[in-house]
Amino acid sequence: MRAQGTSSAVPLAWVLVGLMVYASLYPFVGWRWPGGEGWSWLVLPMPPWRDRFDMWANLLGYVPLGALVYAAAVRSAWRPLPGALWAVLLPSALSYSLEVTQQFLPGRYPSLLDWMLNSAGAALGMVLAGLAQSLAWVDHWQAARERWFIQRSGGALALMALWPVGLLFPTPLPFGLGPGWEGLQAALLQGLADVSWAESVRSAVADVPVPAQRLPLLLEGLGVALGLLVPCLLAYSVTPPSWRRLVMVLGALGLGFGTATLSAAMNFGPEHALAWIAPVVVRGASVAAAVALVLVWVNQRLAATLGLLALAIMLALVAQAPADPYFAQSLQAWEQGRFIRFHGLARWVGLLWPWACAAWLLARIATRWR
Repeated sequence: MRAQGTSSAVPLAWVLVGLMVYASLYPFVGWRWPGGEGWSWLVLPMPPWRDRFDMWANLLGYVPLGALVYAAAVRSAWRPLPGALWAVLLPSALSYSLEVTQQFLPGRYPSLLDWMLNSAGAALGMVLAGLAQSLAWVDHWQAARERWFIQRSGGALALMALWPVGLLFPTPLPFGLGPGWEGLQAALLQGLADVSWAESVRSAVADVPVPAQRLPLLLEGLGVALGLLVPCLLAYSVTPPSWRRLVMVLGALGLGFGTATLSAAMNFGPEHALAWIAPVVVRGASVAAAVALVLVWVNQRLAATLGLLALAIMLALVAQAPADPYFAQSLQAWEQGRFIRFHGLARWVGLLWPWACAAWLLARIATRWR
């Protein structure tokens, strides 16, 4: 019998696939036809060097994908053996396709060893997921999910899991995900540079001034509060009114502060890990917690509506916030190191998360399901 509800493993697996494509093919420029004769480019070479960090990264990077594919198959009422085969074959095929595609990019080196490690990582993830299933951990999780969340909550759970990933990239406002106007303007100008009929649009975009001054403390505190309130309301939209929502609020506050502290430590050094916790951040977080407690007993659809409103205001405030002047220095260090791809992944999650959240909340408001 097919399990009811939607599994968060499916959207999380798709997100992982997108992030792996990004990490493997970044920066997506300089495409050219590889050398060699015939179909020789389909044969992956064994690299002449070994890097321990890269080897562990290639092995462990595919463990979550193998586990998620197996979990998604089991949640879709597949038998264990076919689910296990797909949990290994699909990530392995993805890895091979990406390794072959790397031959079309200068500066990227396809590797038979990387493909073998990726496949082994997927197999390890499948084994761990199968072990979790045999120990009934999956059943316990499913029972807990049915107690805590409504049906068809997989998309919201995936968004809640990705929220702290987006916070790892420094944000214009603490907890404020989304694009700032400075980066968005640069992207628009670059995209419209060779479009002759859009010259007037490009001029209009270029005339919009880039924020240079810090937001007033009242608006900055509002942005902080909304950045924490949005994930709380997202959780409310799939959680029946009860004491469990208080746990969601405490979890959002703890996860938000913990991830932002980790981000500061990674970007500016461990000695500056807590430097971001200014008085305005404390006040904004206190307001978010107070509002979230007041809204504990609202119904799910109203919570989704309020979450969408809070998200729109947060995006407007983030767009008006100037970029952190210290971020350019830390980004240069990332670009010269081995973590640049991970940093780019966190950045894309932070940029796209609000829009994915808005789409999900709109669908939640428009449909009638519990």
